[in-house]
Order: sequence, then C-alpha cells, then structure tokens
Amino acid sequence: MAYSSSTQLVLHWFPSKDLVGKCSENYGIQQSLMFDKRKRAHLSHRILYQDEIFSCKTSHHHKLHNFCKVMRSVIVRSEIAGNGSTSAAYHLPEFQLISKVRGVCFYSVTSIIALFLFVLMVISHPFVVLRDGYQRNFHHLIAKIWACMSVYPFFKVKIQGLENLPPKNSPAVYVSNHQSFLDIYALLTLGRNLKFISKTAIFLFPVVGWAMFLMGLIPLKRMDSRSQLQTLKRCMELVKNGGSVFFFPEGTRSKDGRLGTFKKGAFSIAAKTGVPVVPITLVGTGKIMPAGMETILNPGSVKIIIHPSVQGDNPDTLCSEVKNVITNELINQA
Repeated sequence: MAYSSSTQLVLHWFPSKDLVGKCSENYGIQQSLMFDKRKRAHLSHRILYQDEIFSCKTSHHHKLHNFCKVMRSVIVRSEIAGNGSTSAAYHLPEFQLISKVRGVCFYSVTSIIALFLFVLMVISHPFVVLRDGYQRNFHHLIAKIWACMSVYPFFKVKIQGLENLPPKNSPAVYVSNHQSFLDIYALLTLGRNLKFISKTAIFLFPVVGWAMFLMGLIPLKRMDSRSQLQTLKRCMELVKNGGSVFFFPEGTRSKDGRLGTFKKGAFSIAAKTGVPVVPITLVGTGKIMPAGMETILNPGSVKIIIHPSVQGDNPDTLCSEVKNVITNELINQA
C-alpha cells in the first residue's frame, strides 16, 4: 500500500507508540492515534502541511503540544469523512428510542386531559369548598379520572388486596415505597381520598400544581423544621376530621428499587390519633419510569399490593413493622 511522503516523514519522526503515549498523556487520546494500515489509508490525504512537518522535525519536543492538537483534529475529520455522516450522529438503542417516544406521547396525553379536567375543577371549586371543605371528594374523583385516562393507554395497573382497604369514610394513614414519578398516578387509580404530602415547589407547576392546591394536598419544605411541624399538625387535623393522609416515608424516590430509611412522621400521626396505618407496596413503576429518567416510558405493568392495616401507639414499633411488611413483599416480587 502506497503512502504519501508527508505520512512517511511523520511516522519516521514520531513513531506511533511514542506518539500515542505522549499524546494520550496530555489529551487522553488512546485508540484514535493507532497508525495501523487501515487508518493510514484514511490519513494519507492530509496529515500535516510541509512547514508543520519540518517545524516538528527541528524541535519535536517543543512542538509536540501543537502537533497533538493538529493530529487530534485531523483524525476526527478523517474518521467522519471515511465513515460517512452516520458515524458522527449518536444513535439511541432501539428500545430506548421507543421509550422516549412513549414518554413524549404519555406527557402529551396527560397534559391535554389535565387541561380539560382542571377547568372543571376550577368551576366547581367554590361549591366543593362550601359543601366539603376537608374531604373535597369531587376534586379527588376528577383526579382519579385524570390518572386512569393517562395511565391505561400505556401500561396496566393491577390491584391486589382491595379487601384490606378501610371503609371510605374511615380515617387512616397510608404509606408506600417510592420508586417513580408514576407512583402518584398509580395510587390515584385507587379512587381513595388521600391527602398526599408534596414538596412546596411542585405546587407552583402550572395546572398540575394548581390542581393539587385545589384538592387540598399538603405542601412541605423538606429542610425546614417549621414547615415539617406545620405539616404534621395539618395532617393530624385532617385525620381528626375524618380524612386520610398519604406518606412516602422514604422521603424521596429510590434509584435502585431498594427500600430506603423510613422517617417516622407518618407513624407518629397514627400513634397519636389512634388510626390504622395501611402499608402499600408498589411494584413496577421504577422499571417503567426510573427515578431521574422522567423523559422515558418503558413498557411494563404496575402492581399495587395493599396489606392489612397495622395499629398501635408506638411510632417506632409501627415504623419497623410496616417497613418489614413492604420489604418482604418487594423481595417476594423480585
């Protein structure tokens, strides 16, 4: 195979092994500078101009910095030219590309549905507050319709243990593991009037955040001890007036599916008010939309397992018992 004179001269003055070591030491270039026969054919058209070659020849140690910069640029151009434009574009794996498309479709559908139902919620809000200020059952019915219409075109929700749910008008503290943004959607399909605890910032989101405010959900500033105390007081007030509250005791979504440390706020409310704690295990939401990857929607199904309620006057005992129930279920479902 024939080589241009410039190519031969460069290889003579800068042997490939030395050049790779020196360039990779400064620029992290490793595989790109291997001068095998296949790559020489691509690089033979232009490595360096003649004046650059002789400049390197006279003082290659002094000019090695500039040489590596030029070589890196030339190789990148050569690779693109040699392999075509498809080489320069990043291609997602097929399943990930499909999941991204599904994610776009999901958010489009849920947003359109939310807009129409939010208007209905706003119109009815004055009447709901006057007649049902604490429970706001009509708003929760709208939320269930929104969740069902958003979820069912994309994945199935299976519910196990419905018989373990307390009567609708019976106050309780509900707790669940937290794996995904989809957990709220799945839980709303239960059709129960549950007052979720949510970050204050989410209430500022257009439409969805405003709907949460109209539903009477409870805001919380995570790192603010005063806000935490106010949240606990409001939860106790709701429970004493016949309402039910919902907690994710982990406080945040699990990134690997494993159960995190439980905070004891929910169990303190249950112990002080004497209402039962209803453990719920969510399975599958983390695989469909993993934490930190909210732009994708993988295919799959979600299972909601409702466990028998637990009651007691010791928050530590309640916390330990409920965590063991959810942990064992996650192990069985794995």
